[in-house]
Amino acid sequence: MKLSVVIPCYNEEKTIQEIVNLVEQVEGIDKEIVVVDDGSKDQSRSILKELAKNRPHLKVILKDKNSGKGATLREGFKHTTGDYIIVQDADLEYNPHDYLKLIEEVNKGAQVVYGSRFNGDYKDMTSLHFMGNRILTLITNLLYGTHLSDMETCYKLMPGDFVRGLELKADRFDFEPEITSKILKSGMKISEVPISYKGRSWKEGKKITWKDGMHALVTLVKYRFTN
Repeated sequence: MKLSVVIPCYNEEKTIQEIVNLVEQVEGIDKEIVVVDDGSKDQSRSILKELAKNRPHLKVILKDKNSGKGATLREGFKHTTGDYIIVQDADLEYNPHDYLKLIEEVNKGAQVVYGSRFNGDYKDMTSLHFMGNRILTLITNLLYGTHLSDMETCYKLMPGDFVRGLELKADRFDFEPEITSKILKSGMKISEVPISYKGRSWKEGKKITWKDGMHALVTLVKYRFTN
């Protein structure tokens, strides 16, 4: 199996080099790394240009204008060639070594695998973030008849050809409910494995807000009844 790791980046000069290094350190996986910078205003772009030197497995795409996480991921998916795709946030909230847990589940026959923070070890998640994730997951289960524990997780291990064949429309953080809806409506089953998570605060650079939660709710309902 070849794994494509897609990393959206916006103003992550403090962590982007470390997260790329951590992804590279995951052993036992044939992987490519695709980093898409979403018009960063800090030093992220220059750091990425330097990282890309002499690293044939690392593809760096630099967007001129900021357009949001969903739009950035759409661009990144175009440059993937892997059998499976996973998204890696550019901060340090998720541990790339957990890829092995998701891949093991695929090797057992799973079609799509989500890494569940709530079945694993999660730390430093704000009360608002916790409640928002729980509510959105509950609504997903009610609308789509599934039994997920963490719909909003970043770690979604998905077949590459499936993802590349989708017409994704989300520009921001509504990517998570859109992709989940389209996976479930395709007939594929989502399995979950526990992962670790250590949240960061808005002061430290976290970008998602309660408004994004409302957009996610609307997206879940919309795609339940439309394509």
